Amino acid sequence: RAISRQGTGTDKIAVTRATELGIVVTNTPYFCVEEQADHAMAMLLSLARKLTVAQNAMTAGDTLRARRAVSTNQRLSTTTLGLVGFGRSALHTARRARGFGMRVLATRNNKNAPTDDADALGVTMTDLETVLRESDFVSLHLPLNAATYHMIDKDALAQMKPSAILINTSRGALVDEDALTDAIQQGRLAGAGIDTYEQIDIFAEKLPPRLHPLTGMENVILTPHVAAGSVQAGEEIYLTGIQNTLDILAGYWPLAENVVNSMVAPRFSLRER
Repeated sequence: RAISRQGTGTDKIAVTRATELGIVVTNTPYFCVEEQADHAMAMLLSLARKLTVAQNAMTAGDTLRARRAVSTNQRLSTTTLGLVGFGRSALHTARRARGFGMRVLATRNNKNAPTDDADALGVTMTDLETVLRESDFVSLHLPLNAATYHMIDKDALAQMKPSAILINTSRGALVDEDALTDAIQQGRLAGAGIDTYEQIDIFAEKLPPRLHPLTGMENVILTPHVAAGSVQAGEEIYLTGIQNTLDILAGYWPLAENVVNSMVAPRFSLRER
């Protein structure tokens, strides 16, 4: 009757086939949107203030190195954040960035969607090329599908400022990881904050040390797909996922915003509450 996704992304579900079979696909669209925004901003702030450099310098007793490093920092309120995609997590990230006085640019997930939320925050909606070219920080907030796979490739990275930082808390395969590694190692990009990966099985209980080629670089933060983590997000994902399933088993449609394939003709009759 149903496939209930406890999470947001549905790239691992054959949604088209499920629709053909009359199976309702649901997800939890509000899952971890605040946590993802917090994680993206935490990475941004740490890289902007060069906290890893400062901590390592303090550990080594080399305070002069830390002072030299931070002397090139830019005041956050003079910088631009570019959001690739403007869904729920991007909206929350924009709110945080505007709180720091940052200029915020964003691309649209849906060109026909209203821009009321963006307008209220003073976010400028524009195209991907402008976001890449003008932003000091670029944060990704898109689902993974055929259109977005490796959208941040060698050519896209080349459009970014050499002083810019890329942040990805969405889907690993949005980024060509080899191209990103080359850009950072060759100094064509200032740094990155990465929480999701294409080439690493991040859900393995143990990973080999220093598995990622950017491990240990002071201008790169790597975290193991933990941006969603919080007590509140953990509770919400299970409660919403269970409620979606219970609704369908009881013969009701779940909340419309939780139904991925709203055009489906269910195998079993469902009624509105």
